[in-house]
Amino acid sequence: MLDGLRDFARTWPGKILGGFLLVGLAGFGVSGVLTGSSFNTVAKVGSEKITSVQFQRAYNRQVNDYAGQSGTVPTSEEAIALGIPSVVINQLANEASLNALSKDFGLGISDKRLGGLVRQDPSFGTTLGAFDPANFRSVLQRNGWTEKDYFDTQKKAAMRQQLSLGIFAGVSAPKAALTLVSRYGGDKRDIEYFIVSDENMLPPADPTQAEIAKFLTDNQEAYRTETKRNIKIMTLSPQVIAKGLNVSEQEINDEYERTKANYIKIEKRNISQAALDNDIILQRFELGKQAGETFDDLVKATGISVSELGEKAKDEILDSKLAEVAFSLKQGDFIIIDGLAGKRAIYVSSIIAGGQTELAEVKEQIADRLKNRQAREMYVDILDNIEEQRAAFKSIEDIARQFKLEIFNASITATGEGLETVSDIAPDARTKVSGTVFAAKIDSLAPSVALGANMNVWFDIISIDEARDQNIAEVGEEIKAQLLEHATREELEHQVEEIVEEIKNGADFATTAVTKQYVLAQANGLSRLTQGGDFSPMVINEIFNGDKNHIGSAVNSKGNYVVFQVVNLVANSEENIAANEFVNNSIVDSVYNSFASGLLEDDRLKINQETLSQMLAPSSQGGYN
Repeated sequence: MLDGLRDFARTWPGKILGGFLLVGLAGFGVSGVLTGSSFNTVAKVGSEKITSVQFQRAYNRQVNDYAGQSGTVPTSEEAIALGIPSVVINQLANEASLNALSKDFGLGISDKRLGGLVRQDPSFGTTLGAFDPANFRSVLQRNGWTEKDYFDTQKKAAMRQQLSLGIFAGVSAPKAALTLVSRYGGDKRDIEYFIVSDENMLPPADPTQAEIAKFLTDNQEAYRTETKRNIKIMTLSPQVIAKGLNVSEQEINDEYERTKANYIKIEKRNISQAALDNDIILQRFELGKQAGETFDDLVKATGISVSELGEKAKDEILDSKLAEVAFSLKQGDFIIIDGLAGKRAIYVSSIIAGGQTELAEVKEQIADRLKNRQAREMYVDILDNIEEQRAAFKSIEDIARQFKLEIFNASITATGEGLETVSDIAPDARTKVSGTVFAAKIDSLAPSVALGANMNVWFDIISIDEARDQNIAEVGEEIKAQLLEHATREELEHQVEEIVEEIKNGADFATTAVTKQYVLAQANGLSRLTQGGDFSPMVINEIFNGDKNHIGSAVNSKGNYVVFQVVNLVANSEENIAANEFVNNSIVDSVYNSFASGLLEDDRLKINQETLSQMLAPSSQGGYN
């Protein structure tokens, strides 16, 4: 079918249909899309090329999205294992296939229309929203774009979206599906309930020593110490050396005089603006300024909204007119000037003066820089000296005393636990240090550990604590607490089961609660989205597990049982516009993606494995080529 559609698009009737489609979509526009072009080809779909720049940008976006969700940036190997390159290739291949079909139908967008859309894009505007050509070029440059790249990509995006609108505009979800979604989010339940917690029961008897001993025997694998190595450890880096250095007042003064030009503060101002969008408000501000009223008083009197631009230097303000007037005002003053859609009031609440920074303000900064400069010059000589002394079997203590370095005592595991006491070793370097420590022998000279170009670590193993079973004296109290908690939970669960069964067998809900001295409560209008207080997602889910008179129980986020009875159902009869839009969009997206996948099967994707492998290979800096 897709072959037939493509062939039809090349015929005269097909081109006529394409012409009607263009007329129907003449006013259609698209938002900005950031990709690019290059002569290096990663893949081809028919005659459409996927360039290395297109792939790299899309790949980086996917990696950044993953990092934002997980908190860590994946390595090249991890990204491949997660399937990120495959996702990117498939996405770009689908777009390329749709680009080809769009060309067959002759879809596109005029330069005039495209230029208008660019001028409306707020990414390229000034503070007040007006299009700024300089900002437009600056944004493109920061993202590695040329104007040709940007407009070519915009046109392709327009073609794809016009194709989607023309073919799938009438696709929508079945009414039954929309009703189910609306009911799922909008139905309500009214319930009676009471809370059953361990506060309502007597504490269980303490476990006997025999029970504790049996539990330890049955679960001994969970109660073992880790192998630990007790070490003395010393670090060396320019920063470590700098800690032991001193600089004189004269040296600091001389450095300040030499670099004084670097310590100039730029004047900044806290700026606010308010749109005076009708004649009444404008007149009130003009008369108020003449009468000496403050900006804050006038804002309060008129109730208008204020836009805070924040603390800005003059060259940080893109609107040149705003910058000029703001930096001509006195602190606490305001002025009325022209805006895009009328007048606006510009207000300066405070001024951070510029000028020469005094020595007292940068004294510590200069001292640190001088120490670090000296330390970098000393680093290599000290490093060589330490290595020579270590080769001569000098102890860590003797070397540390000679070079005024700090010794740390640490008891560490194979995973690096215990090295947090050594502040100079970064968390992500601890496993490398611990791996070297655990590979070393106690009676042999331990090797140094290089942590980058300017960081070294030396250590001596003092003793080894082998892994062993913990005894009852060490963990008896911990096991006792676990057994008591387990017994409490079991008894509480048993009580709740009996109460629920009693009510299900005909006992009155309210009478049961009062008789057993629980506090009876009522909650109305609970939905599947309700959470907080006594109602955790688990409790809400159980409440919606039945109809009217449904009786049940569930544990809430506080660990207490909520015993409930549903007393009323409120079916949602209102249309959920947001939910309907989401469902409709999801169905359109699904159909659109299936259509794109079908086109891709016809066009056949060809991947340049050599180029792709080279791009995914880690670079020497730890990033990606």
